Amino acid sequence: MQAFLITMRRNGLFILLIMVALTSVLTGCGEYQKLLKSRDPEEKYQAALNYFNQKQYVKSQTLLDDVANYYKGTERSEDVLAYLARSYMGQKAYESATNYYEAYVRNYPKGKYAAEAYFQIGHCQYLDSPDARLDQAITRKAIDAFTHFVELYPESPYAEQAYREMSELYDKLALKELKSAQLYYNLGTYLGNNYLSCEITCKNALKNYPSNKYQEDFNWLILQSKYQQMVNSFEELKLERARDAQDEYYNFVTEYPESKHRKEAERMLVQIKKTTKE
Repeated sequence: MQAFLITMRRNGLFILLIMVALTSVLTGCGEYQKLLKSRDPEEKYQAALNYFNQKQYVKSQTLLDDVANYYKGTERSEDVLAYLARSYMGQKAYESATNYYEAYVRNYPKGKYAAEAYFQIGHCQYLDSPDARLDQAITRKAIDAFTHFVELYPESPYAEQAYREMSELYDKLALKELKSAQLYYNLGTYLGNNYLSCEITCKNALKNYPSNKYQEDFNWLILQSKYQQMVNSFEELKLERARDAQDEYYNFVTEYPESKHRKEAERMLVQIKKTTKE
């Protein structure tokens, strides 16, 4: 019997807590609905900031949208634009956030939120940048935005993050080129000399993205491609291509003496030397 009473008391307390929580939610919803119907823009604006600080970004954005036209052309318009952009950021709606940050810098290129806005344009596009296998137009836009930002605000607290994210974006572009080069290599001699296409793609990537983290992979593909061009060459071109592959071997092992590909590279050298008769 005592255990039953204890259970009932506990259940009663649980139900009471649920009722309190529901009452709080309903009260909050009621207040928000009243705000939506309010004709007082200042009340809506202040409530929007409160909702933003509580991380209720949808409510904040909705109220700010309601008052944006009212404050257009006033000093407060700058704050409304900035907080609208921030509210969309909070919702992870990066494209919309980008649009509002871009609107901000068009209207207030030297405003009090300008450094943040210029940075966030790049950061939003960085967050929206797709997988390396997909089109990278937005990745390039992010790089352009970050480049513009660090030119304007080289001493900004955001600058270090901008450089770091820009480096990641360059690596993503390099990775896309690496995947293209690997595809050419895998195609081999199908419908032409795809090994040469692989080599050219790798060299262009190394030129365009000199600090990318895939440099060894590109150089390894170049060596492999030159070796395969030797192997698959007509006799009159074989010696020339063997010497070219041999030069590439020495470049590779000098640059990457501890490479995981070292043994395979040495096996290639054996075949290369048989062709050059060294």
